[in-house]
Amino acid sequence: MSSPRTLGELRRSSFSEQQLATRHVKDELRENLTTKLRQGGSIFPGIVGYDDTVVPQIVNAILSRHNFILLGLRGQAKSRMLRALTSLLDPQLPYIEGCEIHDNPYAPICRRCRDLVAQRGDDTPIAYLTQEQRYVEKLATPDVTIADLIGDIDPIKAARGGHELSSEMTMHYGLLPRANRGIFAINELPDLAGKIQVGLFNIMQEGDVQIKGYPIRLPLDVALVFSANPEDYTARGKIITPLKDRIGSEIRTHYPATVEEGIAITAQEAWTARNGHKLLVPKYVQEIIEHIAFTAREDKKIDKRSGVSQRLPISCMENVISNAERRAIRHEEKMVVPRVGDIYAAMPAITGKLELEYEGEMKGADFVARELIRTSIAKTYDTYFKGVDMQQVVQWFDLGGEIQLADAAGAGDAIQSLRGIQGLMEKTVKVGVGPKDATESQVSAAEFILEGLHAHKRIGRNEERVFTAGEKQPKVVEKPFEREEQGFRGRRSFN
Repeated sequence: MSSPRTLGELRRSSFSEQQLATRHVKDELRENLTTKLRQGGSIFPGIVGYDDTVVPQIVNAILSRHNFILLGLRGQAKSRMLRALTSLLDPQLPYIEGCEIHDNPYAPICRRCRDLVAQRGDDTPIAYLTQEQRYVEKLATPDVTIADLIGDIDPIKAARGGHELSSEMTMHYGLLPRANRGIFAINELPDLAGKIQVGLFNIMQEGDVQIKGYPIRLPLDVALVFSANPEDYTARGKIITPLKDRIGSEIRTHYPATVEEGIAITAQEAWTARNGHKLLVPKYVQEIIEHIAFTAREDKKIDKRSGVSQRLPISCMENVISNAERRAIRHEEKMVVPRVGDIYAAMPAITGKLELEYEGEMKGADFVARELIRTSIAKTYDTYFKGVDMQQVVQWFDLGGEIQLADAAGAGDAIQSLRGIQGLMEKTVKVGVGPKDATESQVSAAEFILEGLHAHKRIGRNEERVFTAGEKQPKVVEKPFEREEQGFRGRRSFN
């Protein structure tokens, strides 16, 4: 059955006049959310790690009919959460066709629509808004004006229509009126100039806006949501106190609480569905990449106020796969299997996402990134090989053995050299790789073991990725006390 196309048809349809005229957008969000809660399941599909923390607070804010703000560091899915609110809107909403502010057919608020309904009555044309069309988003910047948000007088409209400048027909509506009967989101709210933030007072408290001081009142129906970074309060601007007071709920977001949550987010967001070769990303490679972000968030050389975005492991994963893909294409391999060496090749996806403190600036972004990767390798290695005897492998290097594993080397060439290392290949079963698995997987697993030993300083490796014996640590030897008159209470020498 086709949707009603005139006001008369609309009156005879399921869109009742009483419901449309009195049901506000916050009531709509609340009712549809209540239905979802009764049905069970995920409220916001695709949002990982917030089920027990952020999502319940958003649910409470919507049930309370609050305007709310998501407060958190960069890369915490704040914008995605706000955009997901559209799933709580009705599939379609009727409005008077051609209206810039999507007027309610039963209760129009703009002069043009009131005149149209009075003139055409039941023949007034009707159009429909989808869920996505009812979401309007604005990134706050210092150059945003009241005219951008609220509106202004349009002299061209006045000239073409022969209207007085004080007429409602000369108004050019801003983003906020155009979000009428929908959701209006402002990202990075503190970047909005204070005097512009004042312009939001009326819509949040009284539900209306005024344009250019003319006696025109627009009782808008809008759900206002915001996002902000706590760093912005001091670095670039602030949310003025009266506006904060009008925001019903302040909800804190956070980074993934566990490595497994981080892996799930990265797997969901990273571009891994490549055309061409079959792709297999080993679990330990995923864990190392995720540990880089977790380690960076705790590192004193990295600015904690800025945070380490979840985009870091996502971008890193994409670069790692691309480096492995490049190797597979060059050597005509049938499968793309990333190695630990590919993570070092993906450093450009890491360094640009780190805001360094003074100590980090002194050492340089590349040094810090390499240190993060090495620490992450060590942590991941311990989850698989802690307590496993690797002395046979270490001894092979101590007796003069060495091997080069360039990230561009093909699996067929590398596997021959790796099999020559006594006791190495039999240990790959610990990461689920056996002698019958693909050569690419065997090489990746073996390299992970060597990189883990290097991370724990049991074997050495230079910048050309040549693995050798580790540097011997100096041994402390105690010697007898010498005569006190020589000025020594004791002596140690390093052999």
